[in-house]
Amino acid sequence: MTGRPDPDLLAAFEATWPAAQTVRCGGLRVGRGLGAGGRVGSAYSAGPWTEADLKAAEAQHAAWGQRPVVRAWDDEASLIAALTARGYLHDNPTLVMSAAVEALTDRPLPPVKAFAIWPPLAIQRQIWSTGNIGPARQAVMERVSPPRAALLGRHRDRAAGAGFVALQGDVAMVHAVEILPSFRRQGLGSWMMRHAAFWARDQGATRIALAVSAANAPARTAYDGLGFVVAGSYGYYAP
Repeated sequence: MTGRPDPDLLAAFEATWPAAQTVRCGGLRVGRGLGAGGRVGSAYSAGPWTEADLKAAEAQHAAWGQRPVVRAWDDEASLIAALTARGYLHDNPTLVMSAAVEALTDRPLPPVKAFAIWPPLAIQRQIWSTGNIGPARQAVMERVSPPRAALLGRHRDRAAGAGFVALQGDVAMVHAVEILPSFRRQGLGSWMMRHAAFWARDQGATRIALAVSAANAPARTAYDGLGFVVAGSYGYYAP
């Protein structure tokens, strides 16, 4: 069991993909997702909590018209037990992986293979929208404080991939990587991650990190090959 990552990585995890609004319910923080998914539309522990805090978090979710979801790190045994007792079910186990920036900047990038720009181009927004990264999730990127960048990956002279990277402290977090279906499993995602690392190095980062579904074996294999290691693990709980 890995559980909660180190404090610097945890701070980057939260700051680089923020909810539209957060409300404190005792020891829990509740995020308003506005349709951007469970990552931002969930509650999570931010200190000692009580059963009353869980009830208050449920009420806050209801006030916003969103499903009650709690995001818990795998080593938060007491919170997971309390959620299970309330009838919450575990879903979508997720890993946080990190690597040293220098591990991904050890070779030059092919010419015009990837770019880091801001604001995103229309083609990047189109690529995101082909997956599950529609306007609501793209709006999350707009809320992130700089430095941040939208990644554009090219393959066979075509725009083929998009992603997002942002810096918090000395950690750069990558989110929203989407490759067009006809260009997947051809190495573009790895080159985009390397470009994100070069961008991160230029911003003063020493680590690069991301979150990936534990069930996404192809992505995990690619990240393993780039030198990423598991630094945290969590899941979502909902009734």
